[in-house]
Amino acid sequence: QVQLVESGGGLVQPGGSLRLSCAASGIIFNIYTMGWYRQAPGKQRELVASITTGGIKNYVDSVKGRFTISRDNAENTVYLQMNSLKPEDTAVYYCQARRRGSVDYWGQGTQVTVSS
Repeated sequence: QVQLVESGGGLVQPGGSLRLSCAASGIIFNIYTMGWYRQAPGKQRELVASITTGGIKNYVDSVKGRFTISRDNAENTVYLQMNSLKPEDTAVYYCQARRRGSVDYWGQGTQVTVSS
C-alpha cells in the first residue's frame, strides 16, 4: 500500500518560514520524481516545485528564491523549505510521486496559513 504523509504545515506570520516533509512508503522512492503542489480556496491546484530522480529541481516563478525542494532517498522523504512566506502562499500543500508508466500518488495535504 502506497502512502505519502505530509507534515510541517501550520500558521506562520508573513516573512516567516516553514519546512514541509513528505514521507513515502510502499514505493521505490528513488525512481520517482517528487513534487509539491498547492491549492488555495477557489483556485486550481498548481505545481510549486519538483525534483527528479537525478536531483534536477523546478519551481514556479512565484516561489523562486524563497522555496527549496530537496529529497533524502535514504529516508524516503521529500522536503519543501519555505522562507519569506507571504499571505498568497496560504494553501493546502500536497506531495506527489510520479513516474512515467505509473499512476500518480498523492498525499492527504497539509494546511499552510500565512497571516498576521
